[in-house]
Order: sequence, then C-alpha cells, then structure tokens
Amino acid sequence: MLKNFNGRPSLATVLKASTVAGIAAAVLATGVPLEITRSYAEAVKVQAPAVPSFANVVDAVSPAVVSVRVENRVNPVADNNDGFSFDFNGRGFDDLPDDHPLKRFFKQFGQDPNDQQGHQRRFGQNGPNGGPGGKGRLRPVAQGSGFFISEDGYIVTNNHVVSDGQAFVAVTNDGTELDAKLIGKDPRTDLAVLKVDGKGKKFTYVNWADDNNVRVGDWVVAVGNPFGLGGTVTAGIVSARGRDIGSGPYDDYLQVDAAVNRGNSGGPTFNLSGEVVGINTAIFSPSGGSVGIAFAIPASTARDVVADLMKDGQVSRGWLGVQIQPVTKDIAESIGLSEPSGALVVAPQAGSPGDKAGMKAGDVVTALNGETIKDARDLSRRIGAMQPGSKVELSVWRAGKAQPLTVELGTLPIDQKDASADDNSQPQQPEAPASEKALADLGLTVGPSDDGKGLAITGIDPDSDAADKGIKEGEKITSVNNQEVSSADDVVKVLNQAKKDGRTRALFQIQSNEGSRFVALPINGQG
Repeated sequence: MLKNFNGRPSLATVLKASTVAGIAAAVLATGVPLEITRSYAEAVKVQAPAVPSFANVVDAVSPAVVSVRVENRVNPVADNNDGFSFDFNGRGFDDLPDDHPLKRFFKQFGQDPNDQQGHQRRFGQNGPNGGPGGKGRLRPVAQGSGFFISEDGYIVTNNHVVSDGQAFVAVTNDGTELDAKLIGKDPRTDLAVLKVDGKGKKFTYVNWADDNNVRVGDWVVAVGNPFGLGGTVTAGIVSARGRDIGSGPYDDYLQVDAAVNRGNSGGPTFNLSGEVVGINTAIFSPSGGSVGIAFAIPASTARDVVADLMKDGQVSRGWLGVQIQPVTKDIAESIGLSEPSGALVVAPQAGSPGDKAGMKAGDVVTALNGETIKDARDLSRRIGAMQPGSKVELSVWRAGKAQPLTVELGTLPIDQKDASADDNSQPQQPEAPASEKALADLGLTVGPSDDGKGLAITGIDPDSDAADKGIKEGEKITSVNNQEVSSADDVVKVLNQAKKDGRTRALFQIQSNEGSRFVALPINGQG
C-alpha cells in the first residue's frame, strides 16, 4: 500500500480502496459467489492510520519545564489587621472561585478569613505562623511558567510574570521547590532570566529551534502551569508568523492555536524535535480563557535577549534616536516612492545619533547596510539588535531621490520617549482669502498657532479626507512635503508645486499633544 511521509495511508490509496470495495459490493448484488467478494475485500482492506502522539516529546522536555511562583511583601490592609491579610492582585476572598485551594481550606475549618475575631480564636493574636503579626511577610502574588536553558540552573520566563516580585520559587515537574534569583529582565521583549542553585545538580534543559525551519502549519506542543494547576500539556499548530499585537516596537510573534491560559506565561512551545520555537506570552481572549489564539516570542528574538541577560543582566540596544511611522500607499505616492515600504522619520531627537548624522523629518529609511527595510517595525528591530557604537549605512529617500547616510548608533536609554518636531518657523503671517479657500477645499480651516510655529487647525469638515485620516481640530500643521509652513499661502505654494511635479497627494506633518505624525492628503482639486 502507498503511504505518505508519516507512514499513514495517503488519501489516494483510501479513495482507491473504497472504490474497489464499492465494486465488490456491486458484484455481491449481482449474485457472484461470496468468496469472491471476500477476496476483494481482503485485497483492498484499508489500514487504520496511526494515531499521532506527542508522548515522546513530552517525556523528553517535561523535566526542563518549571512553574514559577512569585512572592512579594503584602502589607495589612488596615491597622487592626493581625497580618493574615488577603490580597489576590486586587481581589478579595469572595472573588476567589469556589474551588480555589485557599477557599476550600477555610470552608473545611468553617473559617472566613475576613472574620478577624474568628481568626484570632484559631491562630492567636500573632497569626498562624507566630511572630509579631507578620507585617510585610512574603506571600505568593503571581504564578507563571518557565524552563531551564542550561544545566547549571538558568530559567527563562516572562518579564510580566516576575516584574512585581521580590522572591521567586521554581517548582519542577516532580514537585521540588527551588529558590530562584532574578538575573535580569527586559520589559521591551517581555523576557526575564532566573537562576536556581542546584548544589551541583545538573538540570535537564532544552535548546532553541531555528526560526528558519518553523512553518505555518507545523505541529507544536505547549507545556506550562495554567491556573496554577501544575505541569499541563496542550498541542496545536503554528497559525501565523510575524504578528504585531501592539505591545511594543519589537512585536514579531508566532501565533499558535495550542490552548494557552493564565499561568502559561513564560512557558515554552516546542516543535516535535523538543526544541523551543517560542515563549508563550499573550492570548487573545474575549472570554478570559483560551479561544485558540495565543502569541509566543519567537526563538530568534529570545535567544539573543536571554544570552545578554545571562551575561550582563540587561540588554544593550543600538539607538538611532528618531521617531518613525509606517509608509502608507498614500504617503508613498505623495513623496514619489514607487511602493509603500521603509520607515518614515517623523522627527529626529535633538542630539541623537540620527540628528547628528543629518536625518530630517520626512526622510524615509529604505535600506540598512544594503538590506531593504520593510516597515517601521523592521527598522526598530534591526537597530535594536545591533550593538551601541556600531556604524551603519542607511539609504534615505529625500526630496525625490535616494541618498546615503552613515550613522554611529548610540545606546537606547532605559526610559526613551518619542521625540517631538522642533520647528524654526517664523511667526504667523496674514493669510490671503484665496489661500484660505484652497485649504477649505481640503476640509481644513486654519489660523495662527499660539507659539507662532506652523498653522493651528481651527476646523475640520467631517466629510473631508482630512477627517477620514484622523486630523482633528486643535492639532496643527508644521510642514507640507517636508517644507515648513507658517501661513496658508505657504501651504498653497507647496501644493501648487506638487501638482506641477505630477503628484496627486501631499504629505502633511501634523502635531498634536500625543506627538507628531505624517498624513497624505489628495490635492487634485487644488489650483
């Protein structure tokens, strides 16, 4: 019998067998001896496909996966509290599910933990553990998952699992509890590294997978600690790659449909070779539980970050120092780019490496060291992966042509904020009525800005393209096609030149309280 790659009968074989079996049934109906039909049936008997099992993978990797218990010092909620307080991440005792271990415990002994008098009768004035009331005692505040990445006890988990903790305990799959030390964490990629002292013991650990071999449709197995239940295994496939879920500039998640729930955070997702393809970090869930959409940090991202955390306790990233946004189709058309790709520079931060190298608002970074930049996220990830002090060659699209720039990268500040545009425009000049009408055709009513820089937007036609693109009253226009404007006349001159150049759209730089951005508006109706 023909078989497919995994030893199961191919669809063609099954169809062929079922067809011949149908012929045998037809022969039986015409009165052919039963022995002949039996021989046909035996000849085309379909082998039952082998049931796929992940047991071998699970047996191999389970010793490397741990539950991570996070503890913090929880102070009493009132002065007369004896220290046995209950604070479950903002939830009271009544908010706990009925089957929660703590709730079952107190029900068994007929005790409401919020009943202070009853508590004192059972445990005394000093609390169940003795001592002076237990103020500031370490108590569990969170649970997650993790996995050993080395035989000497380094554990990988999520930053959001450990971020609020002061003490950490790793619980292995055989129930052994090990005190863990926080080595380092990286909020930007939501990764953290813990270390346990095995006192000479060598731990079972797992290796990273090669991202180049991870395909949409591949089987994966997730192992973790959902809802604090302990080692739990679920399976599914890789549903998508390169997902952006809006968590930060380095979003590049794998999407999997293996069941992932609260407590799985920080746990690994394996391929069928037992290699880590991703670290479970988020789910999409309107209901709060698994709906088959989970996101994992890919191995390629985690590998480098974890190596830096193990070495230095922190991650040093290259820094360009410019605020960027994606290049849309309209923006590409407005500046003469053949396709909507690259990263549009909204504003360079004063004194940053990009500013020193001569980068300007309105530049589009189209290549880095000769490699094409797909979008703003692509540029952020590539720059962040480089070492501070590295010199990089950028290809920048400016004023309708490409030009090279050499930039020496700085070190990304810990609390880096987006830069704002810093114009040097002249004070507002009186606008001509014709200019005002031209801007009104765009759906914009403008007036002098309070600081004399740019044009304040005093009104928006709700049926205009400007409104559709999200431009709002109270914002201001600081430049058009990368030329600073301080009057409606300035804007119209730029629009007329754009029409002469054959452009159908113009690039408006809009400043708001949230920062600066570029918007492309159609100019077909302008004269």
